[in-house]
Amino acid sequence: MMEFLVKLHPEISIKSKSVRKRQTMLLEQNLKTILLRLDPSVAIKNNYDHLLVQVESSSPKLRQQMIDHLGCIPGIVQFMEMQSGAYSSLHDIFEQVKAVFSQRLEGKSFCVRVKRTGDHEFSSLEAERYIGGGLNQHIPSARVQLKNPDEVVRVEIKRDQLIIVSQVFDGMGGFPLPSQTDVLSLISGGFDSAVASYLMIRKGLRTHYLFFNLGGAAHETGVRQMAFYLWQKFSLSHKVKFISVDFAPVVTEILEKVDNGLMGVVLKRQMMRAAAIVAERIGVQAIVTGESVGQVASQTIANLSVIDKATDTLVLRPLIYQDKQEIIDLARKIGAEDMAKTMPEYCGVISNKPTINAELAKVLQAEQQLDLAALEKLALDANVLDIRTVEFQAEQQISTVLDESAMAEDAIILDIRAPDEVDIKPLTGVSHQVQLLPFYKLAGQFSQLDQGQQYYLYCERGVMSRLQALLLTEQGHQNVGVYRGDF
Repeated sequence: MMEFLVKLHPEISIKSKSVRKRQTMLLEQNLKTILLRLDPSVAIKNNYDHLLVQVESSSPKLRQQMIDHLGCIPGIVQFMEMQSGAYSSLHDIFEQVKAVFSQRLEGKSFCVRVKRTGDHEFSSLEAERYIGGGLNQHIPSARVQLKNPDEVVRVEIKRDQLIIVSQVFDGMGGFPLPSQTDVLSLISGGFDSAVASYLMIRKGLRTHYLFFNLGGAAHETGVRQMAFYLWQKFSLSHKVKFISVDFAPVVTEILEKVDNGLMGVVLKRQMMRAAAIVAERIGVQAIVTGESVGQVASQTIANLSVIDKATDTLVLRPLIYQDKQEIIDLARKIGAEDMAKTMPEYCGVISNKPTINAELAKVLQAEQQLDLAALEKLALDANVLDIRTVEFQAEQQISTVLDESAMAEDAIILDIRAPDEVDIKPLTGVSHQVQLLPFYKLAGQFSQLDQGQQYYLYCERGVMSRLQALLLTEQGHQNVGVYRGDF
């Protein structure tokens, strides 16, 4: 059996009893929604100040999947792999701890930390000394070190129950979904919008995605991939929408009718107007952008003030004070950096001398020439998808084989999983040649491969491989399919 003790984010712990209860119940439900997909034997117990996740299986693959998911569920600050049971004496506690840690402590420094609840014949300090002394005596190569040890042996004694913590993992923190309602995030596929969306999810906001298409089908496919990744990784417990608006006509009109220096600000105002219409259409009260003060000309305080006046809808800017490198570092942490790096920049409105101090009166005068009714129609005609259909649509458009018998003998299987995934579960038992090319390098490096070969992309669940194959096909590559294997 596997057991994980799940700790709540501190800001949940300090809420009133009723709010805390509601948020804990939301987290419990989210855990069930996500983890029961991995194994139907998963059981979750709500113990007010923590949750306990138990699963009957001890499969290493399932263990890694549980760890991966628990680390990406909003509301969890920390979770601990543990084993629990009864004990008869302090010496019995030591024996159980020794069985868990004897091999891990060889050649390492360690300390023992005991948390105790209830009445016992020993204090927490006495338990630490007894367990630590026993381990030090029975493992000759280990040594006690109270400050900065290699390993911390964590033991919790709750009345007649013993909990031995074998490993501690960091969670993403924040609040459970959807404790803070819904938002609509303007996503372009780049660093800023991806990180802004993640931060909103972390705050417990169910985040839907709005994409203004300036670069055609290939651009939209890439952005869908980013949105799908963020949803699948961090908000799998809830359905969200992906909405795309064809903004090419708006860009064309601005290029023809607006003064060069004001183009950027007017474009952003048109986006805000369209976003407000879409938000109202799907019942969302706030818009999220990845804007940061001073990052580009349209993001000065003066210009942002003018942009905000285009709509009464609340606009949230979680990156407003962050530097670009901080944003890139966070994108790397959440696994979005490499996808963002390969996303082309589509900007149909580039001013030679963009204003950094737009005047509202001049902007309003310029906008009198624009067809706002046409803009409203574009927003109302926006394509609204359940993000789960992104996977389905890719599957319908891409040639997929279930086994190798459907491939030509000289076809190549392209394993596009991240290197750490490949290390955990290498693709074995196949007769065709296998090449490794992570999905985040695929768009930039696929054209360098022998284009006389047929390639079948592989990933564990088949989602990323279908999306990547669709993107490559829309870029003109006809030698791409998907190998589903045995997943």
